[in-house]
Amino acid sequence: MRQVLDISAEIAGFPRHLSQHVGGFVITRDRLDEMVPVMNAAMDDRTTVEWDKDDLNALGILKVDILALGMLSCIRRAFAFMQEHYGDEQTLHSVMRVEEPAVYDMLCRADSVGVFQVESRAQMSMLPRLRPRTFYDLVIEVAIVRPGPIQGGMVHPFLRRKQGLETVEYPSEALREVLGKTLGVPLFQEQAMKIAIVAGGFTPGEADQLRRAMATFKRVGTIGTFQTRLIEGMVANGYPRDFAERCFRQIEGFGEYGFPESHAASFALLVYVSAWIKCYYPDVFCAALLNAQPMGFYAPSQIVRDAERHGVVVLPPDVNMSDWDTKLEALPAGVGLPATRIHASHAEMARDIRTRMAVRLGLRQVKGFREEDALAIMRHRRDGYDSVRDVWLRSGINRAALERLADADAFRSIGLDRRDALWAARGDSPATPRERLPLFDRPEHGDIRKEPDFALPPMPIGEHIVNDYRYLSLSLKAHPLSFLRASLTAHRIVPNAGLRQTPDGQKVTVAGLVIIRQRPGTAKGVIFMTLEDESDVANAIVWPKVFEKYRPVVLGARLVAISGRVQNAHNVIHVVAEKVEDMTPMLAVLSADAGDLSSLARADEVARPGVDHREKVRPRSRLAQLAREHPSLLDDLAKLTSEVMPPGRNFH
Repeated sequence: MRQVLDISAEIAGFPRHLSQHVGGFVITRDRLDEMVPVMNAAMDDRTTVEWDKDDLNALGILKVDILALGMLSCIRRAFAFMQEHYGDEQTLHSVMRVEEPAVYDMLCRADSVGVFQVESRAQMSMLPRLRPRTFYDLVIEVAIVRPGPIQGGMVHPFLRRKQGLETVEYPSEALREVLGKTLGVPLFQEQAMKIAIVAGGFTPGEADQLRRAMATFKRVGTIGTFQTRLIEGMVANGYPRDFAERCFRQIEGFGEYGFPESHAASFALLVYVSAWIKCYYPDVFCAALLNAQPMGFYAPSQIVRDAERHGVVVLPPDVNMSDWDTKLEALPAGVGLPATRIHASHAEMARDIRTRMAVRLGLRQVKGFREEDALAIMRHRRDGYDSVRDVWLRSGINRAALERLADADAFRSIGLDRRDALWAARGDSPATPRERLPLFDRPEHGDIRKEPDFALPPMPIGEHIVNDYRYLSLSLKAHPLSFLRASLTAHRIVPNAGLRQTPDGQKVTVAGLVIIRQRPGTAKGVIFMTLEDESDVANAIVWPKVFEKYRPVVLGARLVAISGRVQNAHNVIHVVAEKVEDMTPMLAVLSADAGDLSSLARADEVARPGVDHREKVRPRSRLAQLAREHPSLLDDLAKLTSEVMPPGRNFH
């Protein structure tokens, strides 16, 4: 165990071996394990120091926090994609040489799904208000949406001053130097320390004690001991008492978690770089982000849907086309560049997007599929497989792995859809040894590269969607709510995209799959919900009284309808919930009525030219008929289908 802490050339974060010396720095003169007790961590090639950090502090031993940020891995992968496919060689610093207005334009529209640190609902609400135009604006953006500034009452004064609604005044020139960059509002820990020194008469050592008190306020509550010292010191130096008390309340807020300026600046660098990649290369950003999962607020389905709205073509996992990781490949024949497909809400970006590739989902996206099996498929693929049996023979993967690929609909390039591939992979005998494919053991099948010609009925599109979510966590064929739109419209539920044209204060009802529930500790019990339908996402505010009334629905439903009034401020749109309804049983349509809904899907394999089944069968009538004829069947279908749909991510 050497005395070097490795900061590896791979910018993705924490060292894999403490014994390596790759761009490292010395932290002890002698062996590290002779200075502190160390042990193996749960993960391979990880080492943990057993001492508590406060014990190290008491002994005067150096402590270093190393953050293993997934966004660093994402950016590294994105830079590699850009160099390989576009010949654009970039680094963190080269991206920052010239700050691009297009990047800031994108952020001002809160188009920040997947962007580091500014993808949360609170940050998306702040971006159009703060309207960042410089790097330091991003530093403030990172720091201001934190419990410290919020609890300290710093957010609204800063915004009012930023928007020119409030005059910026400084009680002294000394404080102008300290607070000038943040318009007279203390946002960073360093500013709190400088206020204590220049206005309160603290020594640098006492100011450092104040910093430590801010850092440990939640646990030991020591910041209050500085209250009299700071306020009386400021009054003695000629500052009004009410101003001194307000300064202390703001500083006290840092005990709820405030950022040092240097920390915020480091994060802001990654905000800008990740936003730059998303702005100019949304295909690269999507692929890199998927390969860096799990991380961030959004599941792969939302990352993919956001990329598609930016014009990116996303292709499904395929045994002949996919690697383990998601990758970029040439656009399919006849498909235009992203600028021709970009969603209307992102039309301003059409001239900036440089994307010319398609995103091919990797086999890592298939639930339960092992990387070892994917590597075996890649290693033996050569010019491609032409049958399920060919995959089995050449790659050596077992039947369970073949079934998993079939479940994921990954044999399309061979000419088999999900049901045919499952038939070929499973066979018809439950007692078959897993190393054999009995359908092909019969001597009459002379060509082992061909599947038997069984005329299986096509799988309905609704069932495809359900299985896509079950085995891939997303579907490229259609959004589940596209099948329900006629019924939703009959209930006067508007598409989420319609909120952009809905006047402020108007009552409306929207519906969607719940993708995020967020209950920040600083929001006094308010829950923020994000709903997704086939047109867009909608953001709802659920106040505590409404939450208590509809608690089971808010916390447990997969598909909800929310009625309330539109709140539109600076183009930040929310629906303030008055009623929350569980619509999850409607998902039974995907299974129960899939045959009648197949014409609504984008998937080519289920198109039925010349016949519009929407005019023949109304989903509401069909569901009513099923409910009468099979009372328990509809409930079972709804339960099965809803369990497959993503439950939504919960954040506190």
